[in-house]
Amino acid sequence: MRVRLLSFGPLKTALPPDGTWFELPGEGRVADLIRALVAKGTFSDTALRTAAVAVNCEYAGPEHLLNDGDEVAILPPVSGGAPPVSANEDDLVQIVKEPINGPMAERIVSAVKSGGDGAVCIFDGIVRDNTRGRATLHLDYEAYEEMALKQMRALREQTKALFGVSEVAIVHRLGRLVVGETSVLIAVASEHRAAAFDACRYAIDTLKKTVPIWKREQFADGAVWADGEPFPESLGGVAR
Repeated sequence: MRVRLLSFGPLKTALPPDGTWFELPGEGRVADLIRALVAKGTFSDTALRTAAVAVNCEYAGPEHLLNDGDEVAILPPVSGGAPPVSANEDDLVQIVKEPINGPMAERIVSAVKSGGDGAVCIFDGIVRDNTRGRATLHLDYEAYEEMALKQMRALREQTKALFGVSEVAIVHRLGRLVVGETSVLIAVASEHRAAAFDACRYAIDTLKKTVPIWKREQFADGAVWADGEPFPESLGGVAR
């Protein structure tokens, strides 16, 4: 059985840039694939202790049975265009390459509002000029884009259902960002402000743990992949 392997962020150098095909004898589970990759030396056991696996853009546990031709992504903990113009899911959940600023940000916020709303809470994540005392020059964001969009759409629906808010927009930028630029914008509209605040906090905290987006921090004295927040117990640690 052959599966196509992909890796991202700090694990991306373990595989060719466009991924690679891997032969797994007979039928196998995710756990069998992980053991084979560690035995071959493709990934270390240590690196995989905090990683998660996605099969065909869906998180998969160790017992998930693989099929010939599956796309399997090894995901390290996540790091932590035209703007939306209407309250359409494809507009409200986006990954973009251009700056999220000015008229774009205004249209994102406008798109979530309705006549019954009494509050809109906004989270604007921006690039700061330092991390733990080191001067930041710029950040480079990359994503497993197809899966990231699916997770962001699911997060939008979860947030609306859990907090009873009327609408949620989640827009994340990829590529190189300089100090002061917006990396992620979340807007939550609700009848009452308390739900809007709580839902906005939930959305950004969950995004930082479950959506496969990574950032590489370029400092004046070197560059590193940002340490990601641990995956939820149900998703991570495939090598445990």
